[in-house]
Amino acid sequence: MSEGRDSAVGEQGVIRPEKATKRPAGKSAKKPVERPEGKSARKPAAKATVKAAAGSGWKPESRLAMVRRARKINRELAELYPYAHPELDFRNPFELLVATVLSAQTTDLRVNQTTPALFAAYPTPEDMAAAVPEEMEELIRPTGFFRAKTKSLIGLSAALRDNYGGEVPGRLADLVKLPGVGRKTANVVLGNAFGVPGITVDTHFGRLVRRWKWTEQEDPEKVEAEIATIFPKSEWTMLSHRVVFHGRRICHARKPACGACPIAPLCPAYGEGETDPEKARKLLKYEMGGQPGQRLSPPADYPGRPAPALGAG
Repeated sequence: MSEGRDSAVGEQGVIRPEKATKRPAGKSAKKPVERPEGKSARKPAAKATVKAAAGSGWKPESRLAMVRRARKINRELAELYPYAHPELDFRNPFELLVATVLSAQTTDLRVNQTTPALFAAYPTPEDMAAAVPEEMEELIRPTGFFRAKTKSLIGLSAALRDNYGGEVPGRLADLVKLPGVGRKTANVVLGNAFGVPGITVDTHFGRLVRRWKWTEQEDPEKVEAEIATIFPKSEWTMLSHRVVFHGRRICHARKPACGACPIAPLCPAYGEGETDPEKARKLLKYEMGGQPGQRLSPPADYPGRPAPALGAG
């Protein structure tokens, strides 16, 4: 377990109360943002003002204040999740591409439990392009939408074989031409297999950046474009991992664990979920709640337990 994680998380992955509940008492909790000092603090223009969350008491802030708050959240998340990583098991760009396509409308855990048999049967694009559809469908059935996914996987594998010499291309423009591959999938592959910075806007990422008032956009491409203006390009890939990690572990869609959230003082949506620290800690998931993660083969620095294989519980 890394030193950065120890500063935020106690034994068995449970957030320490003093970190999790660090929120100013009374009205002082309404002023979490860092603002410019002295006369240099300009009065925000109307279109540069972020509206307060309904019923939260969160005050409007200038774009400059929002950017500073957003970057502070990113720094806090980096301390909380120094081990953040893609939660799909893969050994090469082709496996990551296939796993990401399979991850649509299912969990990374279910994909990770499914891909070992799939890659044993079809280890290369050439092998997968020649697959009998009915046989592949049975292998990926646990991920759902298996007929459509089989069609996409055979199609993209054939395109890799015929157009790219059996190699996954390292350019966004090429990746999005492949069957079943959109910008989200392309950015996952570029950022994690090729080291090319990209922002991955999945449901968790979109939900959190709207809760945090970084954007009001709903369309993933517009979300990506707006968030890209807030952070330097070098941060894009890891920012994506950190935000997704937080969404899966603490800031859940239906019942956020607000009372166990280390960035609560920076969150306009604080109070949408459980604020009692003890009750909130019971909502924590994966390593934060002492439970297995999603990967069967997690990175060496992952502090939690590996996920079980398919059928192992």
